[in-house]
Amino acid sequence: MRVPSHDHVLVSSDTADDAGVVQIRPDLALVQTVDFFPPMVDDPVWFGRVGAANSLSDVYAMGGEPVSCVCVYALPNNVPDGVPAAILQGAVEKCEEAGAPLIGGHTVVDTEIKFGLAVTGTVHPDKIVANAGARPGDKLVLTKPIGSGYLCTAIKRGTLPADETLRVMEVMAELNKAAAVAMVEVGVNAGTDLTGFGLVGHACGMADASGVTLRLEAAAIPWIEGLEAHMTPENTCGGLTRNLAYADKHVAWRGGSDLQRAAMGDPQTSGGLFLSVPDENLDALLAALEQQGVGCRAVIGEVIARDGDTSVEVV
Repeated sequence: MRVPSHDHVLVSSDTADDAGVVQIRPDLALVQTVDFFPPMVDDPVWFGRVGAANSLSDVYAMGGEPVSCVCVYALPNNVPDGVPAAILQGAVEKCEEAGAPLIGGHTVVDTEIKFGLAVTGTVHPDKIVANAGARPGDKLVLTKPIGSGYLCTAIKRGTLPADETLRVMEVMAELNKAAAVAMVEVGVNAGTDLTGFGLVGHACGMADASGVTLRLEAAAIPWIEGLEAHMTPENTCGGLTRNLAYADKHVAWRGGSDLQRAAMGDPQTSGGLFLSVPDENLDALLAALEQQGVGCRAVIGEVIARDGDTSVEVV
C-alpha cells in the first residue's frame, strides 16, 4: 500500500514506527496512535488499566507527552452489567496517571469485548525518538521484563496462581512514563516499545529501519518472575509461532537456549521501552532510569555494523 506523504508528516508508517508524528508549528508536533484488543486478563478493571497503558505507551516511545485520549470500545449485547464501567474505571486511572484525560470515545457491537485508546500527544520536532536511528556502538536497554504472552495464556487457562497473576498485571499496567522521561532527558538514538511482535520482532524492526544489526545477549534479557514454569506447549499462543517463523529468516541464532529463544519471540502486551543509546550516554541513562523509579534497567546487547541480511544476532 502506498503511504500518503505530506510536508507536515515527520514520522509515518513507512518505518513501522510506534506512532505518527505531524508538525503543526516549528516547535510543536502532534503524536497520534490508536490501539485496542480483546481481554488478556479476567479482571475488568485490570484489563482497562493494561489496555490504557498499552495505548499510551506508543506516545511515550516516540519521546512524546500524552495530552488526551478517546476510547475505542466493542461490546457484545450480552456483556454482564458493570463490566463496561469497570473497564473504563481502570482506563481512567491510567489516563489520570499519565495526565491525559479520557474525553470521549466510540462503541460498536461485536461478539467479543475489545478495548483501547486513541491517544494524542505532543513532542518537540527536535526531540522525536524514532526506531530508525540506532548506530553501531550503541548499547541496548530494556525497561520491563518479558514473558506476558505465556503468562496471559496461563491466565486464560486458569492455571496461573493469584500472586503471579497480580505480578504480570502490574508489569503490563505500569506506564512507560518514567522511562520516557529518562530517555528524553539523557538522549537516545532510537527507541520503540515491545508489543505483539515480541522482543526479537521489534529488534528486527529497529535494525532494518536503522540499517544496522542488533546483537542481543540471551542471558541478559530479564523475564517476569515465575515465567519459566509456564513456558509450556499449552501456554504457547499463535503469535509466538508466527514471531519465531519470521525470526528464522532474519535472525542469526548463535546462542541462547530453546527457552530463551522462545521468550524472545513471546508476544508482549504493554511491554517496556527498548532503547538504543550511545555508549557514552549509557551510565547517564541507567542513572536517570533509577532516579525515575524504573525497576528494570537491563543492558541486553549492542548495535553493530550491518552483517549482510542479518537483522538480529543472538549470542
